[in-house]
Amino acid sequence: MPVRSGTQLSRKLGQKKQRRTSEAEQHQSPPGASQTPPPKEPRLDLPMTLGPQRSIYFSNRPARLGLEFFDQPPVSLAQAFLGQVLVRQLDDGTELRGRIVETEAYLGPEDEAAHSRGGRQTPRNRSMFMKPGTLYVYLIYGMYFCMNVSSQGDGACVLLRALEPLEGLETMRQLRSTYRRASTGRALKDRDLCSGPSKLCQALAIDKSFDQRDLTKDKAMWLEHGPPQPREPAVVAAARVGIGSAGEWAQKPLRFYIQGSPWVSVIDRAAERDAQV
Repeated sequence: MPVRSGTQLSRKLGQKKQRRTSEAEQHQSPPGASQTPPPKEPRLDLPMTLGPQRSIYFSNRPARLGLEFFDQPPVSLAQAFLGQVLVRQLDDGTELRGRIVETEAYLGPEDEAAHSRGGRQTPRNRSMFMKPGTLYVYLIYGMYFCMNVSSQGDGACVLLRALEPLEGLETMRQLRSTYRRASTGRALKDRDLCSGPSKLCQALAIDKSFDQRDLTKDKAMWLEHGPPQPREPAVVAAARVGIGSAGEWAQKPLRFYIQGSPWVSVIDRAAERDAQV
């Protein structure tokens, strides 16, 4: 994916038939690996009105991405994430899928906007110092979750900011609607389901229990190669969102998104104009 920015940054982007009628069909029970979150933190309750929903378009499941994908510096990993598909399997077997369209890189101890700035390790940010592919899920404003994935380098990670919903949209809508402060009586539009880091977590039923899980091995969530695209999309490099107190680091172009995607949380017109110069 070509990065549309003046700043030079790294990039990287059957089934056999049964012959013996006496054999019973086998069905793999869906995993239910939810840990109990720490006390006083919100927990996401799954909707009960929808039955299991399995993918039509992804019936031949691609192999999950492994350690070799995650084991790269945060900037290149943030760009490599774009276009890949995040999969969340609920306890009832429903699979929710979304194509990653926006990320932010956090570089580690030298990054004044990172939770690991100065090399500080705490119980909250411990997963940032764990092996690449480890989930770092934290609570903001006492009620919203954000999900990061650790990368190469101690204290470095990538924040997943937005997804293009692909599968399980009705379940996502129910999960998101449960946590809307003001209900208007109208269903959420598709573009509002995962267009932000906390919206993404609500739509996929991700809470603190996912912190420190290994995305290369977890049974409830994994990453797959994205479906082929007719052409390689352009990528915009822009300033990260909501880190105004981080000094000069607030302006560094460490947020990446697919240009022209309607699913992105924040469009930076200035960065896009600068890329045309």
